[in-house]
Amino acid sequence: MIRVLSLVVSAGLIAPTLLAQRMPTDTFYQQLFRPFFHYTPQSNWINDPNGLVYFDSEYHLFYQHNPQGTKWGHMSWGHAISRDLVHWQELPIAIPEAGPVMIFSGSCVIDKANSSGLGVDGRPPMVAIFTGHRADNQSQYLAYSNDKGRTWTRYGTQPILDLGKKDFRDPKIFWYEPAQHWVMVSVLSPERKALFYTSTNLKNWTRSGEFSIDIPAPKRPGIPPTARSGIWECPDLIELPVEGSMERKWVLLLSVGSGAVAGGSGMEYYVGQFDGRTFTRDVATAAARPVDWGKDYYAAVTFNNMPIRGNRGAISIGWMNNWQYATETPTRSFRGAMSLPRELRLSKSATGYELRQRPVQELKSLLGPAFQWAGFDQGALNQSLTDNGFSGDTYQLTLDLEATKAEAGVRLCRNTDQETVVGYDPVRQLLYVDRTRSGDVAFARDFPGRFAAPVKPQNGRVSLQIWVDRSSVEVFANDGQVTLTNQIFPSPDSRGIQFFGDGLRSASIRPIEPIWK
Repeated sequence: MIRVLSLVVSAGLIAPTLLAQRMPTDTFYQQLFRPFFHYTPQSNWINDPNGLVYFDSEYHLFYQHNPQGTKWGHMSWGHAISRDLVHWQELPIAIPEAGPVMIFSGSCVIDKANSSGLGVDGRPPMVAIFTGHRADNQSQYLAYSNDKGRTWTRYGTQPILDLGKKDFRDPKIFWYEPAQHWVMVSVLSPERKALFYTSTNLKNWTRSGEFSIDIPAPKRPGIPPTARSGIWECPDLIELPVEGSMERKWVLLLSVGSGAVAGGSGMEYYVGQFDGRTFTRDVATAAARPVDWGKDYYAAVTFNNMPIRGNRGAISIGWMNNWQYATETPTRSFRGAMSLPRELRLSKSATGYELRQRPVQELKSLLGPAFQWAGFDQGALNQSLTDNGFSGDTYQLTLDLEATKAEAGVRLCRNTDQETVVGYDPVRQLLYVDRTRSGDVAFARDFPGRFAAPVKPQNGRVSLQIWVDRSSVEVFANDGQVTLTNQIFPSPDSRGIQFFGDGLRSASIRPIEPIWK
């Protein structure tokens, strides 16, 4: 099936005469709410991305997966590969659960010097370190692969690191070049502690440090606690470039199981220093900050062993879901999806160092020709969309808003009863996504809502880049200064677009091709 959108040039519009989107032929990828350009498994449940690593021209995405159903359980490592971070090929289960031991989150490294002694024929092994979960114990295990992750061998039957704890999990491993050793950061989840270990061979680990914080009480009665009130999970520690300088800073990413900025689970980060043994946060930016202000962004981690790409930042992928309702979302043969891959950098401002997130450049290969508008007669834009029958359900939308006194934005995925609103309130300087009428919202009490983030205008303007898939909206404001990621579940006929407010100064819409071919 091919959908064709024919537009004309008039009233400041610069538009192509043909925009086409090809539907995938594989019926497994045509279900209601199946994302077209976000990774999902062909069937069954997924949650946290695991073991992100680049090796021999392939990006590896491992992830928490239930091969037996569409709800959480029987945790194993699913596996997909890509050569461009865009198109993914799903492979067989990499590391399945073993008897009573489920395979929880972890990471992969490429042991280039064969420090572990697990490589063969002079080729470095791919080494995975992950949490083995029992009812009363979580400890860290090791497995390795000598065929680019296609098959895996367990290193013995016992864990390589066991504290005798029930909630000790989610190891992130990386090579620390200045000290010539491996580093592990993992968490004692309910205690909200990040523990640091070092090793020279990936098998034997020595504790080297700890990071924790005091938990402040809510400032006023009735105000929910901050993200710091939730358990800690899925840590990541990365060194990022600071834009406009040669400086680099360390960032500790943490997922919190409850109390996040939009409610339920979410992510936060700290900026500071790492000396090869432990992390220390900066005094100037000591407080935790949200990674994403939307409702559905969790457990994001970065790729290890990335090729040198100039001064580009780290690449991360997150799970687009929230533990408040993750097992109840209204999909059928599959449940759960990954976010777009994002490039992470830092920016220095008067308030300290701030995280910047942008969709990776490789996603541009999916974009079709642009339908562009520039001017002040917004009514002409809405009428032009209506007259020319625009009704896409997967597209990138970029907006330039002038911060006037009235709210401005766009109503997406519309029909007579449904819409998802992305808007900016210039008085309170808040960017928001409202999904209270976004389609199927009744499956969970905590799903509908309006989620907002503080965004200051830059030179009197706010720029938005909005990626609309069949069941999600990812918003990037002011070149990645703020992001809001939210799932939506609209009816198939909810494809209308309508702009509102006096502040819109320009808009561009580009269709997005599906990644399933």
